[in-house]
Amino acid sequence: MDNYVTGNTIRALRERKGFTQKQLADKLEVSAKTISKWETGCGLPDISLLEPLAQYLGTSLSSLFSGKIAVNANIGYDMLRGWFYVCPVCGNVIYSSGESTISCCGITLPKLEAETADDSHNIYVKQIEYDFYVTLEHQMTKKHYISFMAYVTQNKVNILKLYPEQDAEGRFPITGDGKIFIYCNKHGLFSINVR
Repeated sequence: MDNYVTGNTIRALRERKGFTQKQLADKLEVSAKTISKWETGCGLPDISLLEPLAQYLGTSLSSLFSGKIAVNANIGYDMLRGWFYVCPVCGNVIYSSGESTISCCGITLPKLEAETADDSHNIYVKQIEYDFYVTLEHQMTKKHYISFMAYVTQNKVNILKLYPEQDAEGRFPITGDGKIFIYCNKHGLFSINVR
């Protein structure tokens, strides 16, 4: 394990909840001195206390470990503001409707920043009946390929996983204005707007 819960994180979360050290200690059935030791870096909480600690502090275990205090501002959220994450080990594709701490295969994944499609990743979109037909001229070898395509609107995400040696194409039912994303395993994420 690369990192463990830090005292600064415990203190910040405790203060945000409005607990004194004694109040938190009573909930966890430890002494206030123990909480003080954790917060000053003179001790660490036992692993058996991490789940109840996260629960009482109103956070997730991943937020507790990362030290990033997550605030749910998901009211009236727009799916176009979300993020893609891709595991470099297993190829797992994850979409989060907000910035997150995402792990896969023991690795904390960075959020992907989409670039505008370029000449080597030129995305072609054609409307066929009630679908967007998406293609691109891109090699699909085992070493260099398009890993996935996605169509994202304000309220929907449609992901199509692609594999080497198949065509770089896909169809998505049209559900409104949005973006088409493609992910190249060597060059990253690209997008274009669609209407």
